[in-house]
Amino acid sequence: MSDHLMSTYARLPVSFVRGEGAWLWDDSGRRYLDALSGIAVCGLGHAHPEVARAIAEQAATLMHTSNVYGIPLQAALAERLCALAGMDRAFFCNSGAEANEAAIKLARLHARHRGIEQPVILVAEKSFHGRTLATLSATGNAKVKRGFEPLVVGFRHVPYGDTAALQAAMNENVVAVLLEAVQGEGGVHIAPAGYLAAVRTLCERHDWLMMLDEVQAGIARTGTWFGFQHAGVVPDVITLAKGLGNGFPIGACLARGHAAALFQPGSHGSTFGGNPLACRTALSVLDIIERDHLPLRAAALGERMQQGFRAALDGCSVVREIRGLGLMLGIELARPCAELVRRALDAAILINVTADSVIRLLPPLTLSDAEADEIVTRVSRLIHTFAREDSAS
Repeated sequence: MSDHLMSTYARLPVSFVRGEGAWLWDDSGRRYLDALSGIAVCGLGHAHPEVARAIAEQAATLMHTSNVYGIPLQAALAERLCALAGMDRAFFCNSGAEANEAAIKLARLHARHRGIEQPVILVAEKSFHGRTLATLSATGNAKVKRGFEPLVVGFRHVPYGDTAALQAAMNENVVAVLLEAVQGEGGVHIAPAGYLAAVRTLCERHDWLMMLDEVQAGIARTGTWFGFQHAGVVPDVITLAKGLGNGFPIGACLARGHAAALFQPGSHGSTFGGNPLACRTALSVLDIIERDHLPLRAAALGERMQQGFRAALDGCSVVREIRGLGLMLGIELARPCAELVRRALDAAILINVTADSVIRLLPPLTLSDAEADEIVTRVSRLIHTFAREDSAS
């Protein structure tokens, strides 16, 4: 690794130079099965030929102008996403953190419309919303905040999935709730049945904005286009990124109703957000997901893999819980297991450990049945070895 890079990442000792579908090759020619998809980014796998073709064609036509001018591809993408999500308007940016920044600014403008000078957004413990100062402040993880104080005020953390805790946190300054449909970084925690519907009711009753961070769960990963669709509710604001560009940087903040009209010229913007190249790429991604029925495929594969893990890990002493929604899977172990990431690398499979003891799997939506089964086999083998070592000690 270069000495000229800032030390922001504890990089693993591997460098990838080529990818195809669910597979990556390192600079020595070794092949790895990718069960992480660049952390839920490459939902269509690596080097998808249609996405590559769309990028090449658009790069040869027009990459960037400015949001000072009309961008037909941006308008087309906004219309497409709003139709899929039940939203009215879209703002485009470059990342999930930027999308969440936009949502936070919408909540602040909503507060001003209500005459509230010290607005509060209710957020969840164990959440992750980004690494800008505002999104870091919203995040419910003390570890990632350390050293960046003073943080942005106006956020109150409550336990995830606890409707009573939301009600107890109410006061006259609350203007919005910002939650993940599925907590990814927090350990793959799925919203309990009825929770998002209860949040929707509270928001309507108190004139709060219901804002859902779908950066990791959105774009078909959980078996529906968006994670909130499992709950049968429609939020006021949705944030997206990751899988929307299949590796090309793009984020989006979608809103409906009153929230969709809060931004006016000059109140927010992005130099690169929604440029022709990014929007052409995202439209290609949506075309493929829709044509190939990948939300349904993700749901079926996720169920297949959960069943496979339950069978393979039945009786394994170190396994505390197997949970997931579509192809967003978590295996919680009884003790910290970060070392399994490097062991998995040795076994030629890419995984992630989050919240210290949860193996997080976010494979491509385009997995074959055989590839899904191979992930189950390799990861289960790692866990059984880990459990035997735990018993021996």
